[in-house]
Amino acid sequence: MDQSENSTVRIDKWLWAARFFKTRSLAQEALELGRVRENGDRIKPSRQLRTGELLSVTRGEDTMEVLVTGLSDKRGSATDAAKLYEETESSKALRRSRKDILKLAAEPAGSIRGGRPTKREGRKLRNFRNSF
Repeated sequence: MDQSENSTVRIDKWLWAARFFKTRSLAQEALELGRVRENGDRIKPSRQLRTGELLSVTRGEDTMEVLVTGLSDKRGSATDAAKLYEETESSKALRRSRKDILKLAAEPAGSIRGGRPTKREGRKLRNFRNSF
């Protein structure tokens, strides 16, 4: 999967090939919104990426710090994509601790019973609101 003829590849293509984002346009959007950074600095989608660079990639609540170990602009299997980067130990530890905290936290939706009101409950609500 490495590109031997090129020592650089566009970062948006690499993020897509490394399976951080499902499409290149999602990778470009994340770059423009500053969700992918190098040394705390925002990166443009057209920036050329080299091996050995350290990136911070934020997807939802998860932030990963990864070291670029390989280059590719072609999307392959997940096992091939995993060879393109290596997550730092501090990043792994932080994600593990966040996952453990989420396991202990109560699910907010657990207190909501039944979901959407029935017709009868809706009539009662409307009658209650109209009584004031």
